[in-house]
Amino acid sequence: MLIDERLEIETPEGTLLTLSLAGPVPRAMAYGIDLVIRLVVFGILAAVVGVFGNVGTGMLLISLFLLEWFYPTLFEAFRHGQTPGKKFMGIAVVHSNGTPLSFNGSLIRNLLRTADAFPLFYFLGFISTLISPRFQRLGDMAANSVVIHVESSASAVKPDDSSATPPDWPLSREDQLALLAFQERHAQFSEPRQQELAQLAYPELSPPLALQRLKGVTRFLVEGAR
Repeated sequence: MLIDERLEIETPEGTLLTLSLAGPVPRAMAYGIDLVIRLVVFGILAAVVGVFGNVGTGMLLISLFLLEWFYPTLFEAFRHGQTPGKKFMGIAVVHSNGTPLSFNGSLIRNLLRTADAFPLFYFLGFISTLISPRFQRLGDMAANSVVIHVESSASAVKPDDSSATPPDWPLSREDQLALLAFQERHAQFSEPRQQELAQLAYPELSPPLALQRLKGVTRFLVEGAR
């Protein structure tokens, strides 16, 4: 059973951003996949440098250090918060305010894996993940990060075929800023969430029609600003 919850964040533009938190099961599966990848890479390196005797042993120890500490840090910092295992499981690490994980954040949460692994098999990290309302292990708490579910690019970004539609009310400056924020960030939201936001502007329409109308108005606003 997947144990997941949602985290709602209000952006500076006033938009409510909903993140789907990843529970311990998908996180553990992602870790297992990454572990297998690291073992395979280490096995290949051992076969290649093993013939160099003591020099090869030294190279293997350095490789083991790099795989253990820099594999997750670099992938999470420079690949949108996703190691290969996390990408396969459709999860990613972000800061708790929804912003992309920084290098420092990735470094901190991965350095704290030693504490999470105490005393054996990530027991302390597993317990803290279950207790935390945001499913944060100790490393996440220190880095102020959370692990969330992400949609695939194909489902998250759909062609916007709505035609430009003039608004049926006089737009205030706040309205324009809110619409531009929606236009800029709507691809980050799920389709139901976009429809929910659209119905705040068009409560009289069905969710799909409200979203289509809102996209048309934002397109009219953007094209009119060019």
